[in-house]
Amino acid sequence: MFPLTFPDIDPIIFSIGPLHVRWYGFMYVLGFTACYILVRKQIREFKYRELADHFENLNVVLILCVILGGRLGYVLFYNSSYYLAHPREIIAIWSGGMSFHGACIALIVGGWIFCRKNNLNFWKSADIYIVTIPIGIGLGRIGNFINGELYGRTTELPWGMIFPLGGDMPRHPSQLYEAFLEGLLLFLLLWSLREKPWQKKPMWPHGSMLALFLIGYGFFRILVEYFREPDPQIGYLFSFVTMGQLLSAIMVGSGLLLWRVRLPVTPPLPGD
Repeated sequence: MFPLTFPDIDPIIFSIGPLHVRWYGFMYVLGFTACYILVRKQIREFKYRELADHFENLNVVLILCVILGGRLGYVLFYNSSYYLAHPREIIAIWSGGMSFHGACIALIVGGWIFCRKNNLNFWKSADIYIVTIPIGIGLGRIGNFINGELYGRTTELPWGMIFPLGGDMPRHPSQLYEAFLEGLLLFLLLWSLREKPWQKKPMWPHGSMLALFLIGYGFFRILVEYFREPDPQIGYLFSFVTMGQLLSAIMVGSGLLLWRVRLPVTPPLPGD
């Protein structure tokens, strides 16, 4: 029956005294665990022994990059005026406010620095990790849905949903759109192509998976932003585009540039 009723899911799984274990945080744990397992699988699959020697340390660095980059990205991109006035709240991650674009920048920069210091091939390492990232994105969006946050714009479509914080009008469950496109679909695409750079094909050098991730995520995010309610403290930039679309367009452009830069100079031979 239209509109759909928002499912009555308590965002808190359980509590121990003042400590609350929330679904949103649990989704992060699941995402990190899935990435850990799948990256380790690829290291064995591709016999990348150099990365195996630094695997655990690099994981710690990247987890810190996700948390710090995600928080600082939100502060800078989405609510800088508020946090300039309330600097003590910048570290209050538990109050909400994370940016995937900020986390992505931090992951790339932090990973590059680590690889450089430990004599690892950054492009090989990035390709192995990046194909697993959509799992964490998809789980995070499910966590957003359970929290009833980041809901979509109003709609008259039959799957419109009344969100507790979204007023009386039915809205797009845009968190689920993102979980499907940026999570499941992007993961299936990248995972199915992950072996190509390791097959020494001239058109698929190492770095290809990173480039495809940037292009794919950016494209899907731009698309979903047409259904997602803009952040109230920002609204629309230039009267027609959201901050998420602007940052995602930069991602797409960066992915296309990376793909072009990583292409081999020598054209492939017949039969390659």
